[in-house]
Amino acid sequence: MSTTHIAPDYLAEYRDVYTDQVLNTLEALSHLNAEQKTLMSGRNARRKKRIENGTLIQFLDKKSLIGNTGLSVADARAGRFNGSEIPHDLQRQWIQGTGPAAKPNATLESSIRNVAYALLSGADGWMFDGEDALGQIKSMSLDNQRNLKLAIHKDPIFLKSAEQVATEMNRWSKDFLKKKIVDNVHKQLEHTTIIFRARGLHLDDRHITMESGDSFSASITDLILYVVNNYEELQRQGRSIVVYLPKIQTANEAAFWNHIITELESHLGLKIGTIKTYVLVEQLEATFQLMEIRAALSPHFVGFNTGRWDYINSVADAMAGISNFINPNIEAISMTYSYMAAYEDRVRKAVNTPDQNGNYALWQGGMEPNIPVGSEKGIEVGMEKALAGAKREQGAGASGKWVAHWKMVHLIRPVWEKAGEDNQLGRPFETLTYTDEDQKKLIQLADAPRTIRGARNLLSVALQYGNAFLQGFQAAALKPADFFKDDDILYLMEDMATGEIRVSVLWEWLHKKAKLTESDQSLGLAAGDSFTKKILNQLLEEEYEKLLHANSKDVHEESKTTTLPISKLIVERFVTDPVKAPWFIDLLNLNLNNEDLSVAHERVDAYYNEFKVSGQRITANQDTLVTI
Repeated sequence: MSTTHIAPDYLAEYRDVYTDQVLNTLEALSHLNAEQKTLMSGRNARRKKRIENGTLIQFLDKKSLIGNTGLSVADARAGRFNGSEIPHDLQRQWIQGTGPAAKPNATLESSIRNVAYALLSGADGWMFDGEDALGQIKSMSLDNQRNLKLAIHKDPIFLKSAEQVATEMNRWSKDFLKKKIVDNVHKQLEHTTIIFRARGLHLDDRHITMESGDSFSASITDLILYVVNNYEELQRQGRSIVVYLPKIQTANEAAFWNHIITELESHLGLKIGTIKTYVLVEQLEATFQLMEIRAALSPHFVGFNTGRWDYINSVADAMAGISNFINPNIEAISMTYSYMAAYEDRVRKAVNTPDQNGNYALWQGGMEPNIPVGSEKGIEVGMEKALAGAKREQGAGASGKWVAHWKMVHLIRPVWEKAGEDNQLGRPFETLTYTDEDQKKLIQLADAPRTIRGARNLLSVALQYGNAFLQGFQAAALKPADFFKDDDILYLMEDMATGEIRVSVLWEWLHKKAKLTESDQSLGLAAGDSFTKKILNQLLEEEYEKLLHANSKDVHEESKTTTLPISKLIVERFVTDPVKAPWFIDLLNLNLNNEDLSVAHERVDAYYNEFKVSGQRITANQDTLVTI
């Protein structure tokens, strides 16, 4: 008897994705779902205790064991584990692009163009996103898998699209770069290493449940659908099977991921260690356990990625119970800001600590969100900033970085081309230490502005992002409404992290009574005044009105009476409720495919009621619950 249930309409429509082998593998690994639920319950309880008691994250006891690995923390820190060698097609990853392989409400021919732009971009790798940048309305997660499968197998539908896209890309590049960037379509398609990002352990799939009605892991789903559908073809082409693992908070969670991957390899008859993994260091707690995470994933692990928005959000969330920890304007929190610099330094030291076989790991630098679209002045300033960031990361030891748009590949890649090294594996740094001072550095604030302008930016982009998410655009080009008509201010490509950080910092400012560092004449505020609910409410209404009156280029007209009001409801509830929800995405996910504001109120209320009573999050697809 089957232990999992797939909505019949989706099972019938996506049999090319839900193949017999996929269904068999889902059954074989479905027992891991309960273990994941237990792990996430433990995470929620740990967070609740930390907030209520005002405690800080600590380094692990060096004598403790890591999950079911048999390795001690001391073993991990000393490199006493067998790490993975870096495969040939990951040795040089100067630029990795990121983005989804599908579009919302699009035909196959239109949607699959996303993959063509990515694989023709000239990037050394492309992380096709199943998580933060992929919309989840309707069947988008399945469209994402279908498009990747068609591209990897070089289906005629994809190849036809690639020819058309190459022409468009060359038209742009001849004008902007004064050269073609695609000479031979088929040869170019072989250049880019294909990487897939699965959804995190905190998320559930929207189409699969347990037969009992319990929700089912998005992580297990994504890994199985991607690997089972493509592993044979990737291996036939001599390509590695590579996945990015997001939102890992602890080494025990990494060990669970390792368990999933190892079971999948065994089920498919693959050698253990065949599947390679990067880990996005997006969580403060993970930074306290870097070597432990690396050891827990040791047969599969190839590198860490450092990001910005998700990490800042995790710091704010981890410090929610510390009343005097209040972030400044997020524009001031660059990668050289106090606790961010400490975080990056620990990552580069961790990857350059050798394992017992002398193997090192890769450090992939953070995201470049700028897009070369705007006024001549705006593009010039934006590109100068982007290049400065890339040069800093390369100089700091990163073997490459991310870009959020294909147009940025040929603008940023020359930084690493000029350096001339495939990677920076084994670059010498001081040894990682685990002192009280190291712990303090990871949560140390620095003087920086905290202003009404900063608050307006937070609110405007949070509202826009929530609206885009509910429309199916989890990756969206955004900027604050006050700058919609200013082409000197570029749009930035943003994903779910941009929503998370904005509401998280606003919650912090409101509930910790943040002091403004500058006066604001329009609101009659002086430096030193507190950020109050009255101020928040006024700003929220003003920024919302600006979006209602924006043109359709910036805010889709039909969304102004459907998803934008729901976005406002969710942003307002998240920021004003004294109990801080762990994830903004939870409230948005509950309202996917919903345009009824009264239903949204019911779902958000139900979430907070459940979370406050049991400490558990509601993560199941509400539409699926109705149909089963």
